This record gives sequence, C-alpha cells and structure tokens, in this order.
Amino acid sequence: MLVSHLLNRLIRVGSLSVIDAYGNTHLFEGAEGPAVIVRLHDKALHHRLFTNPPLALGEAYTNGTLTVEDAGLYDFLDLIGRNMELSGLSHLKGTTGWISWLLRRLQQWNPAGWARLNAARHYDLSGDLYDLFLDADKQYSCAYFPTPGTGLDEAQEAKKCLIATKLMVEPGHKVLDIGSGWGGMAIYLARETGADVTGLTLSAEQLKVSRQRARNAGLSDRVRFHLRDYREQTGVFDRIVSVGMFEHVGIDHFGKYFSQVRDLLTADGVSLLHTIGRVDGPGVTDPWIRKYVFPGGYVPALSEIMPAIEKTGLWTTDIEVLRLHYAETLRHWRRRFKANREKAVALYDERFFRLWEYYLAISEIGFRYLDTTVFQIQIAKSQDAVPLTRDYMTRLEDTAGRPKTTPADSSWAA
Repeated sequence: MLVSHLLNRLIRVGSLSVIDAYGNTHLFEGAEGPAVIVRLHDKALHHRLFTNPPLALGEAYTNGTLTVEDAGLYDFLDLIGRNMELSGLSHLKGTTGWISWLLRRLQQWNPAGWARLNAARHYDLSGDLYDLFLDADKQYSCAYFPTPGTGLDEAQEAKKCLIATKLMVEPGHKVLDIGSGWGGMAIYLARETGADVTGLTLSAEQLKVSRQRARNAGLSDRVRFHLRDYREQTGVFDRIVSVGMFEHVGIDHFGKYFSQVRDLLTADGVSLLHTIGRVDGPGVTDPWIRKYVFPGGYVPALSEIMPAIEKTGLWTTDIEVLRLHYAETLRHWRRRFKANREKAVALYDERFFRLWEYYLAISEIGFRYLDTTVFQIQIAKSQDAVPLTRDYMTRLEDTAGRPKTTPADSSWAA
C-alpha cells in the first residue's frame, strides 16, 4: 500500500490502523495517544491517497469508499492534524502537489463573470441549509470569543461590535459592505451606529434574504443591497468593510481590490478587511475545497496582501491576528450541523451531508493545528484618520457592552 510510506513518516503520536481494500490491516503508531481505525473500500485508494491525499481523502469519505470504523470523522482528522502539526507540515502534497502550484494563478482567476458563477455554486444553495448550523443572524465568518465559554450567537455579536469599533462608524456615515452575505453586518451597523449602508453580494439568494431582513427591521431607508461586483461600485464612502469576501478575490486581482477601496474612500476614510489567511507564506488552495466547496477561492498570506496595499498608497493602521477564534466557530458549526443530520439529508441527500460534514471538520483542523488563521487589517486614506493608540477600541467596545476579554484558557484546546 503506497500510502504506508506517507503514514510511516507522519504518525508520531497516537495510532492509526488502516484496513485496506484486501482486508489487510496496517498499523501506524507513535507515542501514546488516541487510536483510530479506518477502512478502505476501493483498491484505487491505495494509489490515489499517495499521489493526491487531500483530494482523494475528501472524495473517499464523501463517496463512502473510506469509513471510520470505531470513531467519528473528526476524531480521524484530528489525529491526522495533530501529527501534521508535530511534523511541521501545513498540508499533504502527495506526488501531484507541484501541479497545483504551477496552476495556482489560473485556479483563482476571478473576473467579474467567473466570480458570480463561483459565488452561486456555494451561496445560492438552499437558505435552509445554512439555518442548520449558523447563528440566528446568519454570520458565515469567524466569530469573536471574548471567553472560552462564550456561545456562538454572543460571539458573532462580539465580532460585529469589534469591527464596528475599528471602523469608528458615526451617525450619518456612508458605509460600503463588500460581500454583505445575508445582511447581518450591514443591518447591525445601521441599527447600532445610525450609518447609511450599501451592501454588495454576488448571490441572488443572499440578496433576496438581505432585502427582506432590512424591510423587517424597518431600515430600508438606510440599508440597501445590490447584486453587484465590487469592481462595479461607484461613489464615495466614509467607511468600507469586507468580512469573509477577500478569500474569493484571487491574487491577480488584489491590486484592483485595494485600488477600488482607495478610490471609494473619502479623504479621512477607514476600511476594515476581515479575511482568512495563511501564516506560512504563499501556497495553494486545498484541491478538495477548490473542487467541491469554494471554486476560485484562495486563502492569502500576509506577504501577498501587504504589497498590494502598499502600491495603492493606503496606510495600514492596524493588524490583528485572530488565531483560534475560527476553530471555535467551526466547532460550533460542525456540532450544530451533525445534530441536524436528518434535516440536511432531507434537503439534499446522504452524500451531500458527508461532503459538508467533511468540509466543516477539515476546516476546523486547518485553523486548530495547521497554517490557517484570520487577519483583521485596518486601512486608512491618511495616517491620522484613526487615533494613534489602540485603547480607543477597548473604550468603544466597553461602551457597546461587549464582554471583556480574559486571558487564554486551556479549555480552548481541542
């Protein structure tokens, strides 16, 4: 079994038993730790798991040709993730990883037309699906957990509060929300700060829900949503926010994105970019994620983002790295989704449930053990557009009633 060469080097803690398609058991073990047994039901996996492990593993679980015999999917992926962290690996390339590197710019080429199609494949799924695991406000991005015991809904409120404080939004400010999702951030800013907000989305389903939510909140006069690419937006705004959208831009479009932010901001304008990022430098999108979940998506390194900002003449006024916050968010989503298994299967089918179960689980592993994190980058047109010290953020958060942050707690560990 070719994959034995990979697993012999990988497993340093715990044990993994692999029952191959011929019924033979292969044991890989290190120091004392969790034990997991998986079974392969397809002989082709003996080769595919060696040549392209990320794609083959996700497809095998989704299609039912790999099963976890004595534990859950997350237990298996957690064992792999722990050992990858110990081995200093951020991903398993296999023998075909160099091809993805050569093609990475093509894989994330996102002109406006392609961007709409890619967004539709993920965000135009049934709205009922997202209700199975998101918070009440349908925030589909990293929450902010002031304390380990904070619940998901409270943590998403804290995230919106944190972003609002960094933007220093005031009554009457014109705010642009690039990638407005189901409208929660835009409605929050209008309701809590008195701002006038314009939201942009590429999803017809999200647009419909967002507009209805604004009407229900009695805010249609101050919150409007458009099915529009960020490159098509005109006007001038005091504040620009983007949460969880930059991952769909693509590195060849970073320059256009930030030049557009510059051109749309007032002279004293401020922008806040909230994006997933990688901490080990430029890389490639996981092939399974790219094929089945986020076509055209790419998680950028800070070293790829900053040059694009610098070329526009904008000021980077603050950078915060939210480390385990997305791991905790995904833990909530994964558990909620599993608890609603029957509803998910009824919406689509069993294979779809396994696909999304795998997506949520492997994403959590990435944030918990590997090279994935979240950057919040504050950008301004001029260097004096924000206070010279960061304590204004704490003051504004306390005024808004967000729970105070406490030191890290071991209960955040997996």
